[in-house]
Amino acid sequence: MEYNLADLFESVVDVVPDREALVYADHPGTGAERRLTYAELDAAANRLAHHLAGQGVAPGDHVGLHLYNGVEYLQTTLACLKIRAVPVNVNYRYVEDELAHLYRDADLVALVYDAEFADRVATAAARAPRLRHRLRVGGTGPEAVSFADAEAQGSPGRDFAPRSADDQLVIYTGGTTGLPKGVMWRSEDLFFAGLGGGAPTGIPVSRPEELAERVAAGGEGLVFFPAPPLMHGTATLTAFIAFFFGQKVVLHRRYAPEEVLRTVERERVTSLALVGDAMLRPLADALAGPLKGTDCSSLLSLSSSGAVLSRTVREQFQTLVPQVLILNNFGSSESGFNGTATDESGAGEGFRLRVNSRTAVVDPVTHRPVAPGVPGRLAQRGHVPLGYYNDPVKTAETFLTDAAGERWVLLGDMATVDAEGVVTVLGRGSQCINTGGEKVFPEEVEEVLKAHPDVYDALVAGVPHERWGSQVTAVVQPRPGTEVTLCQLQEHCRDRLAGYKIPRVLVVTGHIRRSPSGKADYGWARQVAARAAGR
Repeated sequence: MEYNLADLFESVVDVVPDREALVYADHPGTGAERRLTYAELDAAANRLAHHLAGQGVAPGDHVGLHLYNGVEYLQTTLACLKIRAVPVNVNYRYVEDELAHLYRDADLVALVYDAEFADRVATAAARAPRLRHRLRVGGTGPEAVSFADAEAQGSPGRDFAPRSADDQLVIYTGGTTGLPKGVMWRSEDLFFAGLGGGAPTGIPVSRPEELAERVAAGGEGLVFFPAPPLMHGTATLTAFIAFFFGQKVVLHRRYAPEEVLRTVERERVTSLALVGDAMLRPLADALAGPLKGTDCSSLLSLSSSGAVLSRTVREQFQTLVPQVLILNNFGSSESGFNGTATDESGAGEGFRLRVNSRTAVVDPVTHRPVAPGVPGRLAQRGHVPLGYYNDPVKTAETFLTDAAGERWVLLGDMATVDAEGVVTVLGRGSQCINTGGEKVFPEEVEEVLKAHPDVYDALVAGVPHERWGSQVTAVVQPRPGTEVTLCQLQEHCRDRLAGYKIPRVLVVTGHIRRSPSGKADYGWARQVAARAAGR
């Protein structure tokens, strides 16, 4: 047995087959609610795996998942891994041109999609010559095979060929700008870098068989609730962490704060995963308002990855749920988990991380570790991806092997490190604003803006300026019933930021655009800011 994700999952199934593994709880008490034990989820994945293999999906072939959250998403992921095919996430917000690009770039041979996306899928698939098999979840029509029919006809047995630690999973990431890129993960590397090696808060397993031994020796009772879309790495990895603990996963189709709180109470959720203020703030507002009194006493931890939780929102939620441990984690599709923010992180202090032993801040040119206080590029070594699929140029820019033969990934975030090894993340280098020769990272200014009591959300962008090169512009969504002015926000920032970082232009908007997982859409912010500057 190797560190293969399918093998590891099956080893857990064999020791806790009757334990509840997955609950799809969007509509309790209706036909939409589904509960599966580990044995039932395994059999369902086997059925789909046999169907895909019967359609000619071979080891190494790429299968797209164009789905909302649901049993089918995790079932398809497991089915692909079982036959050594490569599951590929698809952003369901993409329009036809973006989908056609991803389908072609990823060399998809099969696609599983929700019926709601049928029109978009049909037009994009016509432009992807390698895509030869489609499975539709729900709906009717001759253009695809019914997912339910495919599952019903497949064998529930496990008669699959031996697998390898080199079997892959691809995570497509659009980041905050640019075309999506497919990050190629080996099973073994993802198990240790993204899934904690079977013990994200303790000592990783030392051999594959040890995972099932730990599950058999441990108990149940933990309930993991990945609230973001499974199409983003944070949620899928959270689900697999739960599976490798032998614990229960709860899913909702879409993120709805009030329904999340009801499910936390009903399912006795112990661990809630989300992404940034865009998901936590409405949750806190609901708990302080219409859902006041909801029983969240079961909740032990709340973790965020992919976007920063501001101190203001953390403190608001902590007041409402005082027993919860809030983990402001830092990671990416290219690195897995890097570290967790310290208590000092917040408005004016930056995002300060206690990183794992594999993370470093290196010189962008020499790739050698920088001295304390010197800005560099965040990097991680060891269990890192193989590169970007179909993109040798970006792979060469981002992934390298040092003289000792160790693999590194260079992340897009700039950072400094202090004498004690604590890393302060400055922000994405690609979003850095150069104003009068000074560098301003949007995330730092956004953290301060969101600490203002009348600011619900904020993004910061640079717009061209004839004297300074770029001008710091704040795009702000006020809290309902409030108004904010540029003078108010500048005064608020004055004691917390250097003068050149203070916004010179304010754009007030009714809604800040973010991805479904809460990540910032800086392209949109720059367009809004540029239009305001033009006026």
